[in-house]
Amino acid sequence: MNEELAITVGTAARQARERQGLTQGDVASQVGIAMEVYSRMERGRVLPSSTTLRRLCMVLRIRADTLLGLDGPHPPEEARTLALADREEDPPGLRRLVRALRPLDEEALKAMGLIIQGALALRQR
Repeated sequence: MNEELAITVGTAARQARERQGLTQGDVASQVGIAMEVYSRMERGRVLPSSTTLRRLCMVLRIRADTLLGLDGPHPPEEARTLALADREEDPPGLRRLVRALRPLDEEALKAMGLIIQGALALRQR
């Protein structure tokens, strides 16, 4: 399996699913695959078959070029970094926090970092 491609597909699928306001279960059901398989695909752990890829494009209303990272906004290394930040072994609360922080620009991320550092400092007292 091409890990970089799997991560690119998974990241693009997750972004498209979230734009559509769908859950992983919604997409899996409409595509005709198990939710666990779709979840692993979004995390870059498995590549979809060509038939599943076609169905994903239809359900998520996304071009195959975009899903495959051929015309997407993220270069492969950035897509890989985004996907790795959402590791399944992390607690759900941490994954939600990472997803909430992802769309922020550099200035907003810096501000959030300062807020978190301040909160941690208060907690240690």
